[in-house]
Amino acid sequence: DKVYVLEANPRASRTVPLVSKVCGLSMARAATELMLGRTLKSLNLAARPVRHFGVKEAVFPFDKYPEVDPVLGPEMRSTGEVLGMADDFGTAFFKAEEAASPALPRDGAVLMSLIDKTPAALEVGRAFAAMGFRITATEGTQAFLAANGVACERINKLLEGRPNIADGIMNREIQLVINTPAGKRSVTDDSYIRKAAIKYKIPYITTLAAARAAARGIEAARAHGQGGVKPLQAYHAELR
Repeated sequence: DKVYVLEANPRASRTVPLVSKVCGLSMARAATELMLGRTLKSLNLAARPVRHFGVKEAVFPFDKYPEVDPVLGPEMRSTGEVLGMADDFGTAFFKAEEAASPALPRDGAVLMSLIDKTPAALEVGRAFAAMGFRITATEGTQAFLAANGVACERINKLLEGRPNIADGIMNREIQLVINTPAGKRSVTDDSYIRKAAIKYKIPYITTLAAARAAARGIEAARAHGQGGVKPLQAYHAELR
């Protein structure tokens, strides 16, 4: 019936300064004042609607380790973060991806190799097809998309002959890779897809949520450009 405190870290994550920039509030200062005895009421913090969007993107050092599979897990692998801000989510996401590099393409061909054939996967395929992207897909994904009315071409995996995915990435015939890791459910190793994308600086995505966001970002960039540069002070002035 006792609660033991094993460790207390008087710190904040690296996300806090980015959220502070988006909201126009120095959260570290407010937290410090609270720890020194101030009350929340005395800080006079008022709720203010935030009409713009901020997207944080992690920066990874995978290009320095070309033989490491750049798939994410519970380990801490990021070496920094960037922030994209804009008046709409799509543009903010596009900016964040551009800052983290490589930037998302505005046209070309997208490779789709997905382990789960779900409505979300179909939504992604339709979104890129609607923007005029040429879709190439591995056998199972191609069959799924084609059966649901999304035009796409089949591309060989590494062990299925040539030309294959690695050739397409190396020859710059693919501008975006969407590859959801199969893990233990895969009978073949698909890490070469992600490694090739890193080697040739092709943007790659490993979740359907990120693929949906990327589609929104590309659509926004094509419609409105990259949103331009706007000072933080201008964003914060709109909060008052």
